[in-house]
Amino acid sequence: MLRDVLIQNGLSNREAEVAELVTKGLSNKEVANQLFVTEKTVKFHLTNIYKKMNVKSRAQLIVWCLPHIGFIEKEERQAGAEAVQTQSTMGQQPSNTIPAGSATVGGNDPVIPTLNRGNGIDGESNSSF
Repeated sequence: MLRDVLIQNGLSNREAEVAELVTKGLSNKEVANQLFVTEKTVKFHLTNIYKKMNVKSRAQLIVWCLPHIGFIEKEERQAGAEAVQTQSTMGQQPSNTIPAGSATVGGNDPVIPTLNRGNGIDGESNSSF
């Protein structure tokens, strides 16, 4: 979707790919590796992107792209919320346990950890404080 918007704003397919990857936070080197080109080629594309999009920096390009990325994320969040509603209406009862590390807390048989203070045989503490 972002790529379509970038192309509509005058970028080539490859420039749109580069802009999309940069917007995702990839460095020039990472973009180059992903697209199987050199870093010099990525820099060349970025120069053209900046001119066509009328921005002066990578940061301005990302800011320009954010509203279009946000729209996609909102759709995904909405779809996720609908999936949760569907699961809850299918008769699934929520669990009464809360994950806590490798154990769970709650349910029928709670486990309460105890602290061993190192008491000796005669009941006196072996600690130095």
